[in-house]
Amino acid sequence: MMKQLTHLKFFDTLSKKMVAGFVALIIIGTILLSLPWATPINVHTPLIDVLFTAASATCITGLTVVNTAEHWTTFGQLVILGLSEIGALGYMTFAVLLFNIMRRQIGLSTQLMVKESLNLENLNDTKSVMKYVVGLSLLFQLGGMGLLAVDFVPRFGWTHGLYVSMYHAVMSFCNAGFDVFGNSLMSFRGDSYVLIVTMILIVAGGLGFLVWRDILLYHTRKRLTLNSKLTLLTTISLFVIGFVLLLVTERNLRLLPTGTSWFNRTINTLFLSVTPRTAGLITMPTQQLQAGSLFVIMILMFVGGTPGSTAGGIKTTTFGLLMFQSIAQLRGRQDVTYSHRRFSQENTNRALLLIFLASIVLTVATLILTQTEHIPNGFGLEYVLFEVLSAFGTVGLSLGLTMHLTIIGKIIIILLMFIGRVGIFTSLYALSKRQAKVSLIRYPEENILIG
Repeated sequence: MMKQLTHLKFFDTLSKKMVAGFVALIIIGTILLSLPWATPINVHTPLIDVLFTAASATCITGLTVVNTAEHWTTFGQLVILGLSEIGALGYMTFAVLLFNIMRRQIGLSTQLMVKESLNLENLNDTKSVMKYVVGLSLLFQLGGMGLLAVDFVPRFGWTHGLYVSMYHAVMSFCNAGFDVFGNSLMSFRGDSYVLIVTMILIVAGGLGFLVWRDILLYHTRKRLTLNSKLTLLTTISLFVIGFVLLLVTERNLRLLPTGTSWFNRTINTLFLSVTPRTAGLITMPTQQLQAGSLFVIMILMFVGGTPGSTAGGIKTTTFGLLMFQSIAQLRGRQDVTYSHRRFSQENTNRALLLIFLASIVLTVATLILTQTEHIPNGFGLEYVLFEVLSAFGTVGLSLGLTMHLTIIGKIIIILLMFIGRVGIFTSLYALSKRQAKVSLIRYPEENILIG
């Protein structure tokens, strides 16, 4: 019991440090983006818009109140890129990397923060996983840059072509959603090559470093952890189900120009299924999508990616666990099992609590925004709810509300992006002033009517 109490107190302290670290990063980003050379001459950016952009980049969301390609200079765009990179991999990753470069010993508290930020089970995994985080990030981003350069360099020339290749590769892998084209990837919806490379980077970033480590070590271990198995099953299932549903709701993408090949329509539909998994890049206006498509996308945004990845949302493992929990209950089974393993009751309780807290946060945010924001003709509640889910899932898609947010609306979206990136448990622990307590009394059990 004392051990549990000590753990709770430690998690409180650790959560506050992690939240403080992300807040500090947002403040630094706000200061850098406020500098004169971050924007063109005679272009003024309100402080709330600078803060919004810094928060969106740090929380790898991609929601923007100004056009990234037009409003920011190369310096400003690189600041956004840097914030997204650090926000995606975790500032503790870069802190450890700096310690290694300086050949300094990493303290126990630092290792514990890395362990929590990367969702590791064992402290001994810290150093080995760090190698995979840095190595895989460099591999995918540099590889993606090279593959995109094959297409972009002939289009834009060597200098600008390499720049947009680098920028787009980083933002895709980090699932950030910022672009320097001005209209996301709408100009490239006819270029299946660019879309395929982008999807590979998005999936690679959203799959999670622990899962990648398991996959790369499979030839020696000959097994995958339960976490990796559940992640891969849920991820593949959501991709396939999302693709089929969007294919049906959009009638094989009637939005695309007449004469578009079947292959390109398929790639665009698949891209539409991949991007809500917190990537935020889009090849067609979301306002023109069917109501059914928007509903599917909102579900995908709510689920998000994998714990320990560059993605947000409630995470695939949470969704997968609750699906198996529901199936077990319907079959009258007491244990929730998958792949000859039984999920712990603590896991199930934590997943249920996460869903409940996320629902409360989303409900309150939606209610506030319905009172502070203007909903244009032709739209209903989905205009606000879509934005709320996009911010919480750190996705970056919008039906157009972002550009017209009031000051209160921008603050609400900033908070949602922050909670979505840091994690709802970490955020609540950091804000809570309660003392960790362990009850010494257990009352008699009694059932109530459900359903």
